[in-house]
Amino acid sequence: MMLGGGGGNRPMAEINVTPFVDVVLVLLIIFMVTAPFLSGGLEIDLPKVATKGLDVHEGLIISIRRDLTLAVGDKIVPARGFEDALKRARAAERPVFLKADQSVPYGTIVEYIARMRRAGVAQLGLVTEPARRAR
Repeated sequence: MMLGGGGGNRPMAEINVTPFVDVVLVLLIIFMVTAPFLSGGLEIDLPKVATKGLDVHEGLIISIRRDLTLAVGDKIVPARGFEDALKRARAAERPVFLKADQSVPYGTIVEYIARMRRAGVAQLGLVTEPARRAR
C-alpha cells in the first residue's frame, strides 16, 4: 500500500537537454574560431603525388616558397637565421613537416633537410597534395 496517493514519488521521465546544447554550441564556436589558425605556413604549390596524407596538425610546418622565402610556422625567417628559428620553435621536440613549392630546386630542399637534421630534428615529413586521378 502506497501512501500519498500513489503518484507523488514517480521519477521524472523527461531529460533536460538545454545544458547539453549550450555546451555543444560553445565547443562549436571554439572550433570554428581556432580552425583557421591550425594550418600555418605560406601559400605554396605543392607537388602532387599518390600517397596517404600526413596529419600535420601536431607538428611544426616549415615552408619554402617558389621565390625561396622561408617560414618556420607562421613566421618568415631569413636563410641565415633558420637554425635559430628552429630552436625557438622547439623543432627538435616535435614532428616537423616540410612544405616546398614544386618549382624549388631539389638541391635547395636537400640543403634545408640537412640543416634541420643538424639542428636536432628527428621526425621529418614531406607534405604533398594528392594526385588527381584520370577518369
